[in-house]
Amino acid sequence: MNPFFENQLLQTRRQFFGDTGVRLGGAALASMLTMPGLAQGGSSVNPGMPGLPHFAGKAKAVIYLHMNGGPSQLDTWDYKPGLVDQFDKELPKEFLGDRITTMTSGQGRFPVAPSKFKFSQHGECGRWVSELLPHTAGIVDDIAVVKAVHTNAINHDPACTFVMTGSEVSGKPSMGSWISYGLGAETEDLPAFVALTPNFPNGSNAQALFSRMWGPGFLPGRNSGVVLRSGTDPVLYLENPPGVSRTDRRSMLDALGKLNQRGFEKFGDPDTQTRISQYEMAFRMQASVPDLTDLSQEKPATLDLYGDRVKTPGSFASSALLARRLVERGVRMVQIMHRGWDSHGNLPGEMGNQCLDTDQACAGLIKDLKLRGMLDETLVIWGGEFGRTVYCQGKLTRERYGRDHHPKNFCMWMAGGGIKGGTTIGETDDFSYNPVKDKVHVNEINATALHCLGIDHERFTLRHQGLDERLTGVEPMNVIKKILA
Repeated sequence: MNPFFENQLLQTRRQFFGDTGVRLGGAALASMLTMPGLAQGGSSVNPGMPGLPHFAGKAKAVIYLHMNGGPSQLDTWDYKPGLVDQFDKELPKEFLGDRITTMTSGQGRFPVAPSKFKFSQHGECGRWVSELLPHTAGIVDDIAVVKAVHTNAINHDPACTFVMTGSEVSGKPSMGSWISYGLGAETEDLPAFVALTPNFPNGSNAQALFSRMWGPGFLPGRNSGVVLRSGTDPVLYLENPPGVSRTDRRSMLDALGKLNQRGFEKFGDPDTQTRISQYEMAFRMQASVPDLTDLSQEKPATLDLYGDRVKTPGSFASSALLARRLVERGVRMVQIMHRGWDSHGNLPGEMGNQCLDTDQACAGLIKDLKLRGMLDETLVIWGGEFGRTVYCQGKLTRERYGRDHHPKNFCMWMAGGGIKGGTTIGETDDFSYNPVKDKVHVNEINATALHCLGIDHERFTLRHQGLDERLTGVEPMNVIKKILA
C-alpha cells in the first residue's frame, strides 16, 4: 500500500485543483519577486512581502510595552485635581451609564475615589505626571501621551486580544505577526518577532496570558512570536545534547530538510515549510541567543539606566534591556507583557509596586535608545488593554481603594520613530469617565504604528474566508496625525 497513491485516489476535484493552484501560485510569486518594482524587505531567513513598505517609514522596529491588567489613568496621566472635593460622593448617574462589570454592578453605591497620589508638571511641555512615575516624568518631552483611548471590550481576555490583534475574536494575527509578515526582519540569526513575559511583583493580581497575543492566526506559522522565557534559560532544549556536535546537528537538519521539502512538494502543506524554517531558526539561535542574553557586555552606565533589577534574569528591567539588544540585532518587533496591573481592591499598594517595577526601566529604555541614536528609528508603545473607573470598587478610604475595568477611556504613550515628543492628544470629562475631545480607538493606535513603519493600514490586507482582513479591522480607522513628527 502506497499512502501517497491512496491520498491521490481520495482527493476530490476541488482538492486537486486547489493543491495544484497553490503550487502554480507559488511558482508565479517566485518569478514575480525577481521583477523590478517589487522589492522585498527583510532577509532571506525573515523575508517580507513584495511591495512593502508602501512608503519610507521613520521607524524600523517596534517595542511594545504592554501593561497587562489595565493601569489606572487616574493615578498616572489623567490629572483631575477637582476630584479631591468629590471624595466619597456618588458618581452622577448620567456618567455611570449602563455598561459596568458584574464585579461592581451589585454595589449599592458608586462613590468617587480621587487619586491619593500627587501630580506635578515636568519637562518643557509642562505635562502633569503622577508621583508614581518619577523616571518617566523625566522623558515627557520625548513621548506623546494619548489620553482618551477607548476600546470595545470590558473584560481582560477579549480586551487583550483586541489591543494585540485588532479584534475581540480569537484566531486573528497579532500585531507583531502582521508586521513580521509584511516587513520581515534584517536579522538571520533571530526571529522577526519576539515576545517576553517578565516576572511581576508578589501580591499583584495577574491575569493569564494566551498565545494568541503573539500568535500568527491565519498568517504563516513562521510569523508567530517566539517567546523567550523569563529566567536563566530563555529557550528550553536549545543546546545540543552531550555527544552531538554542531556539525552533527547541521547534517541532521540538512537531511531532515530534504525529507520535509519532498513532503511539501507532494502534499503542499504550508505547515511543512513552517517546520523547516523553525528547525533552521533554532539552529541559528543556538549561536545567537547566548550572546544576546549576555548582559556582561553592557557598560555600567547603561545598566544604571534600567535600575537595580536589570541584572535579575526575568525582571522587567532585564527584559527592557533585552528588547533594545534584540532590535539592535535586527529583530522587527519585541512585545513585553508585564502582568499584575488589575487592581480591584488595594490599588495604591498594588499599583505602587507595579510602577516601582517598571518606571525606571521604561524611561531607561527611551534614554538608552536615544543615546545610541536608535530612538529615531524605533517606535516604543506603552499601555494596557483598558483603564479604571473613577468610582471605588469595594471599601473606600483616602489611602485605600479599588477601581473596576473601564473601556471608555484610558491613557497610552508612544515615542520614537515618527512620533513628535512632548505632545498630548485627547481630553476627558471631570470624572475621567468619557472622552470629550480627540478620542482615539485602539485600532487607531495600531494604524499609527503601521504608518510609522511605512505601511498604509488600509492597503495592508489579506483575503481570508471571503474578507479582506487587516490589523485595524474592517471599520474606518485613522492615523493619529496630531502626534506625528
